Parts: sequence; C-alpha cells; structure tokens
Amino acid sequence: MGIPITLIAEAVFSRCLSALKDERVRCSHVFENPPKHQPEDPRVLIEHIKNVLFSYLFKALYASKIISYAQGFMLLREASTKFNWELNFGEIAMIWRGGCIIKSRFLFNIYESFQTNPKLACLFIDQYFSQEIKKCLKSWREVISICVLHGIPVPAFSSALSFFDGYRTAQLPANLLQVYTLCIDIHRLNEIILDPTRSSCLQILESSFIQPGERNKDIK
Repeated sequence: MGIPITLIAEAVFSRCLSALKDERVRCSHVFENPPKHQPEDPRVLIEHIKNVLFSYLFKALYASKIISYAQGFMLLREASTKFNWELNFGEIAMIWRGGCIIKSRFLFNIYESFQTNPKLACLFIDQYFSQEIKKCLKSWREVISICVLHGIPVPAFSSALSFFDGYRTAQLPANLLQVYTLCIDIHRLNEIILDPTRSSCLQILESSFIQPGERNKDIK
C-alpha cells in the first residue's frame, strides 16, 4: 500500500541474517572489528556505561518505539482509506492495551493523541510525541553513531532514525532519480538535445527536479 514499514521489515531481515550462521562465521575471519578505544581504568568505562550509556540507550529505544508505532498506524490509516474500513485508531490502541502482548501505558498516550486529532497523519507529529522525540533525538543519534563506529549492527535503531529524518525532510534526494530516467529515456534525451534552448547538462539536471505539487506531472 505504499507505506514504508521499515522497522518490521528490518526485524524480518535481521532474523534472516541471523540464520546465516555459517556464512557469518566465515566472514568474521575476513573482516576485523573496528579498533576499540577503552580507558586504562575499567572502572571509568563501567561508570560511563551506568551513568551515560544506559540513559542514551533507553532514549534510543523509546524513540525507535515511537517510530515503529507511527509506521504501524500509518499502515492502518492507509488500509482504512483503501478498503473503507473507517477504523477508530484510538479505540484500536485501547483494545491492545486491554489485553495484548504490547499492553502498556504508552498505548494510552496514543489513544489520547487520536482523540485529540482522529485524522492524525503520523504519530510523532502529535504535540506529545513530537516533544518526546525531541527529548530523545540527541541520545538516539549518539547511540547509533557509537554503534556504527564500533561495528555493532543496530538495524532497528538506524532504520527508525532514517525514516524519521526522511519524513521530516521537505526535499529528498530521491528527486535525483529523475536524472537517471532522463539518461535512460533515449527519446526524451533526443528531444532535449535537439531543442537548443535546453541542451546543456545543467538544464537537463534542473528539469529533473519535481517541484511540490507536481509529482504526477510530466517534466517539461
């Protein structure tokens, strides 16, 4: 339905990757882990983990959890629209809270968000959840950065952050795909080249960008 449920996808892909045990063992002998910079006194590291990293990890997990639920409700919203289900998203959250493996106080916050705005497009646009994301954002980025530098895969965290950064960006680099389209479409390129007013590479590149509200229009 065109909704990027990236965290669920990454969870599935991680299980698939985990199953490739023999291949992963062989690959581990080919590539070394990145060098680790540890303090001389192990107690310093332990205190740092207790006082800083645990807090960072909690915030990264919480922010990623918000993104996961946001994606889930986006999918429900799209299905409700496509199949005319007229789903009540606040009530769905309360049903889950009433007796489900994901039962938590968090679901009541979701219920309140949809009670305030039943047509809420994305959960983290809501005032409450947007503030929660802002509180976690620095720690979230820090955790992922540390993991990347130390060669630790965190697919759910990083996928959640990538989705968030993509969703909050007005102009995405995906517009560059139009450049490839122009290069592949020989007939279209011939039209451009034969037109003396649009024969420069710069004009070809400029013509490839889609302006807001023109996504479904032909690029002229």
